[in-house]
Parts: sequence; C-alpha cells; structure tokens
Amino acid sequence: MAGRAAVVVGAGMAGLAAAGALSRAGWQVTLLERAERIAARPTALVLWPNGRRALESLDPAGGWSSIAAALPDGGVRRPDGQWLVTPRGREGCGPAPAAVRLADLYDVLIAGLGDYVQVRTGFAVTAVRTGRGLRPAVGDGRTMIEADLIVAADGIDSRVRRELAPESAAVGSGFAAWQALVPAYRLPTAHAAGGETLGAGYRFVSIPLGDGGVSWVATAAGAPRPEPPATQLALLRRWFAGWHEPIGELLAATHPDDLVPQEVRELRPLPRTYGFGSGPGGVVLLGDAAHAMPHHLGQGACLAFEDAATLGALVAGARPGEELATAIDTYSRLRRPRTTSVVRQTRRMSAVVQARGRLALRARDAALNHMRPRMTAPTPDWSPPD
Repeated sequence: MAGRAAVVVGAGMAGLAAAGALSRAGWQVTLLERAERIAARPTALVLWPNGRRALESLDPAGGWSSIAAALPDGGVRRPDGQWLVTPRGREGCGPAPAAVRLADLYDVLIAGLGDYVQVRTGFAVTAVRTGRGLRPAVGDGRTMIEADLIVAADGIDSRVRRELAPESAAVGSGFAAWQALVPAYRLPTAHAAGGETLGAGYRFVSIPLGDGGVSWVATAAGAPRPEPPATQLALLRRWFAGWHEPIGELLAATHPDDLVPQEVRELRPLPRTYGFGSGPGGVVLLGDAAHAMPHHLGQGACLAFEDAATLGALVAGARPGEELATAIDTYSRLRRPRTTSVVRQTRRMSAVVQARGRLALRARDAALNHMRPRMTAPTPDWSPPD
C-alpha cells in the first residue's frame, strides 16, 4: 500500500523489531538513533515462550532461532546450594525458553529491516509535534520529520513519552544490577544448567549460552555503585563469597571490562494510554518507553517484541485516516492491560528479591513454589493478533 510513512524513534531491540515489522508490511520507515552507531551491549537475554512467539511472528523465516540456545530450568537455590525450587521439566509449558547474545540478536534484527527502512544515526529527538489536524512529527532542533505514524521506542528516558505522557516518570527500583558474558575458554568446567540463587537482598542468575560461554546477572538491593569497574567487581566477589559454585568460578573468570553495571529503574505510573491520535495517524509508545520495569522476570525484551508484533499486525493494511486511528486505539487497548499485568507480577518478584530478615526469608521461601510458574512463564498463552 503506497504512500504510508512511519518514523521509529530509537534503534534498540524494540525499535529495530518495530521498524522491521512496518517495513515488511509495506511502510516507508525512517529509523532514528541518537547515538552515532547502532550497537548492542555485551550481554545476553532470555527469550521466554511469549517472546519466542513474538519473534516467530516478526520473523517467519526464523533467522533468530539459529542464534538461540535452549535454556533448561535451573531451579532456585539458597546461597549454600540448598534447593528452594527444584528444576522441573518444560512439558506442557509451550516452547522452551532460549538464551541469545544481544549482539547476535541485533544482527538478525538489522538484517530484517529490509529495503524500506532509512536509518539516521546521530539524531537526538528534542521536539515532538502532535495535534488535531496536524501530521505528527519529531525533530532534533534543526530538522522536523513528519509521518503518518510515529513509534516511540526510545527507552525508559523517552523524550517522546515525556512530551505526551508527562505523568509517567522513570524512578529507581531500589536495586543495582551487573551483567557480564564469560567466554568458554576462561571456564575450567562446563556449565550447562544455569539457574538462580536468592540470598538476603542479593540475587545471582547464570545463563548458559550453548557454546560453553555463560552470561550472568547479579542484583543487590541499594543504589548503583560509583566506583570503577575493577572495584565493583571486587565488591561482587566479596558479596557473593561462599555462595555455591559456579558463582565464585564465574566471578573469578570475569574481567573488569566485561562488567555492565545498571541501575534498575521502572516507570511509575505507567502511561494512561500507549496511543495518541494526531492528524491522519498518531504516535504509539513501545517497549521500555511504554512499560519499563525491573528485570526480575526477564520480560522487558519479550514484551517489546510482543508490542512490535501487535503493532505490525494491526497497521499492516491500515490506510492513514480512520483506519490508522482505529489501529492505534486498538494497539493501546490490547497492550496496556497485558503489560500492566506483567508489571504487577514483576513488582511482586521485587518484593521477593528484597526479602531480608529471618521471618521475611521464611515467608519468601514458602511463597516461591506458588510463584515459580509465573516467574518462569508469565502469561505463556500470548499470541499475536490475527
């Protein structure tokens, strides 16, 4: 369908997925990135069943599957190695979760952009224009770019969201986090199982990557650390000293320049809507720009892919005007309740991770068996709209 133009703001995972989906539906897409180049962090992520279904919808050729490694359930343990939740099989739970290196996933998403996507790097959006009768537009102070549809995929600090939904603010979740990738050649033994370990205000998750390498994530209650990476790594080794293997082994094999520190933040409250009409179309919020949350359930990327798959399906045949306006409204109506539910589950998990003190830890341990199915596969029955 000729003549339909979209602008996607942000070239992270969410923006790349959305731009590819729109391009495959015949939209002319301009993809804006504030950095000078598109680059992935040296980390990995878990694709839960809902994320896998979303990617299968976005990429029917299955290019992403060649870079993914099936992830067995590693269970949950105490720091001394005692099981809190024993590993269990995946039968009847849909497709198994998969682990992927972020750089490999970026390569697949970039390859899927197609011929209808123009990429502009070094473009930092500073202005957003919407209004009745106005074609929506974004600008960097020098150039305004108009489109029928603007997709804000510019992360938790989204400039577009701040303009259209100022009630929603990025706030700290009370945690700091660290991630790293450890290549196989640094590890004296193979690690195929992975899993997570919960202490009093601390959490450690290991994710085998299929090639012998391991990605790990450590979380601690408190503010981000200001020290240089070498000092932060030394602190992590001290905090997790005495925890069961392979935690000590993984930290010992990690180099300071492998470390990716992160402040764990979230949006409070979520925007009241994810769609804003303007002229022949409007603006939609997608990914962390719409529903950033703590990463305790690992659902951030999966929900972003759901967003992109849903948006792509809804606007595939929509013409600017009433059809596109209806599609934008439907996108918000479908996505906001869905993401609100997962955010609620994530916040419950935050309370579990924050548990300290003997009584609180006992209550946490008793609750884990009931929470575990939702921790491993929250709302696994999601599927893209027809």
